[in-house]
Amino acid sequence: MSSTPLASAVFFDVDFTLIYPGPTFDGEGYRRFAARHGLAVDATRFGTAVAIASALLDNTRDAVYRPQRFVEYAGCVLTEMGGVGPGLEACAQEIYDQWAVCQHFALYDDVSETFERLYGLGVTIGLISNTHRCLVSFQAHFELDRFVAVAVSSSDHGYMKPHPSIFEAALALAGVSPTESLMVGDSLTHDVLGARRAGMRGVLLARAGGASSDAPDFQTIRTLTELPAMLTSDVLL
Repeated sequence: MSSTPLASAVFFDVDFTLIYPGPTFDGEGYRRFAARHGLAVDATRFGTAVAIASALLDNTRDAVYRPQRFVEYAGCVLTEMGGVGPGLEACAQEIYDQWAVCQHFALYDDVSETFERLYGLGVTIGLISNTHRCLVSFQAHFELDRFVAVAVSSSDHGYMKPHPSIFEAALALAGVSPTESLMVGDSLTHDVLGARRAGMRGVLLARAGGASSDAPDFQTIRTLTELPAMLTSDVLL
């Protein structure tokens, strides 16, 4: 067991890694959005609609950040839920706009404890997020600002994960090299494999399990509280 962390910097994804959406963005939430715009949707179709629409966000061939990509995602969810009408585009735009509002989200229970422990180990903590949310406001709202040293959002940077340039921008801000840095997130493609393209190590956060067995070797954790021990265990890939 090493007492010195095996990574001097750890970068985190934000959505579904540190925070999760509340009822504003569940099936009933989408139904309420739709009703305000004169659309009738079936809330019970939300899960299937999200699975279908997610293909729009999983396409990594074009990593340029374009708000319209996310508006189209919301529009696809609404359409798959049965939403039809002239208010569809405005409703999708409102959903995109509200996704940036921190009050609609909750912090996972393991985040504050993990950040506190990493901070105590002298690890630099950073954020790399495919978002238009203000990450300064995010840190303040969830009282993480004293832990976080750097934060890069794709809307500010111009490129989204897995494009290597967004990782490189965060590394430059933190003043650390790729080989001494770690990326943690819930997406194998965007977070883990994206980080590897930039020369970093990656750890997949699979809270519900189900990591792909066809992927190259990588480490998986079920909770963020596993990280501090991993960084001092001499087994980090």
